[in-house]
Amino acid sequence: MKAQVIAEGVFCLHADIKTNDLFEGIWPIPDGVSLNSYIIRGEKTALVDLVRDWTGAPGQLAGCLNSIGLDFSRIDYLILNHLEPDHTGWLPEFRKQNPGAEILATAKGINLVKTFYKVTEGLRAVKDGDTLDLGGGKVLRFFETPNIHWPETMLTWEPASGTLFTCDAFGSFGALGNFDQGTGDRVFDDEFNEKELAFFEAEGLRYFANILSSFSSFVERAVQKTAGLDIKCVAPSHGLVWRKDPKKIIDQYLTYASWAKGPAEKKIAVIWGSMYGLTKAGVEAVIRGIEKEGVPYTAHRIPDENISWVLTSAYQCSGIVLAMPTYEYAMFPPMSYVLDIFRRKHIYGKKVLRIGSWGWIGGAKKDYEAAIENLKWTSIESYEWPGAPTAEDLKALEEKGAELARALKEE
Repeated sequence: MKAQVIAEGVFCLHADIKTNDLFEGIWPIPDGVSLNSYIIRGEKTALVDLVRDWTGAPGQLAGCLNSIGLDFSRIDYLILNHLEPDHTGWLPEFRKQNPGAEILATAKGINLVKTFYKVTEGLRAVKDGDTLDLGGGKVLRFFETPNIHWPETMLTWEPASGTLFTCDAFGSFGALGNFDQGTGDRVFDDEFNEKELAFFEAEGLRYFANILSSFSSFVERAVQKTAGLDIKCVAPSHGLVWRKDPKKIIDQYLTYASWAKGPAEKKIAVIWGSMYGLTKAGVEAVIRGIEKEGVPYTAHRIPDENISWVLTSAYQCSGIVLAMPTYEYAMFPPMSYVLDIFRRKHIYGKKVLRIGSWGWIGGAKKDYEAAIENLKWTSIESYEWPGAPTAEDLKALEEKGAELARALKEE
């Protein structure tokens, strides 16, 4: 792979990660992910963000550096916008190859350098508004933007090219070489066609819902903090580099962040699990009611479908149907896990219908109501039935689906 030119003296280096590993140990990445780093060259040279030793990422980065006549030993400054190990895991080896490079991060970031990697020398803590003069007209400025999505995060601004280096903000899942046999020669938004951009947009939404949804208010604050900048390029450390239309990705992120407070899109996420088909029959009736009202929906069976996509759909939709049988006097266990993730990721402000069957006795209702107590949902009255649903049950369930759909149309 070669370094890609953003502007004079500013380059994107990237590694494509293709693996069966789960991102953060939780989220599937069947189409991989990119790790982007950046070089700014003045009289001195800064490297923005690093990688971890993940499917040969350091070697890919070294190849990019070699293409512009550099290697790790010739870096004067290493700027760490975010200390999560996918962007810093290779730091001990970098330090061995370049013991003289000064490492810059926020004060909290410097503390993580010390605790994660036991590096204690050559560190500089920077704060809001601090600058780094590389010479040759390259002056970097730093913005503290905590909780995107760790408390130490910051953005780095290079005004001569109008490039904002954002690390996890404005990123997406998906390896950049997915569409060109893995050559990795394309990194910019204007180098991908409409279908390819749609892929990265979908993976960007999934990335936001999985990684950043809990921190939506902090995303909004970061955008406000940089509102006065003449941004010509948004350069995240995962996904596309946005040079043709940087406003597009910023606006998309603001839209996603707004969904944390609700409402989101006028769609319904139907999330269901069934042991012997009895709850499934009720789900089918609810969907008939939704379809009669003409409201779009997606359906997700658990635990068959991974929580990553279930969470994304729930975050995007204003309405949710949760369907599960009673299992040993409580909720169907996979649904308990779904609701725990919803709690952790702040899936607030939804209109929700819960349904489910029970065998010898109920119990899911009490368990469910305790689980959603702090989610700030508006609930349609739940509907439960013993054993197989009767014709009357199915009619009532169909009306419940229609009721939820109408509630969304009236928002």
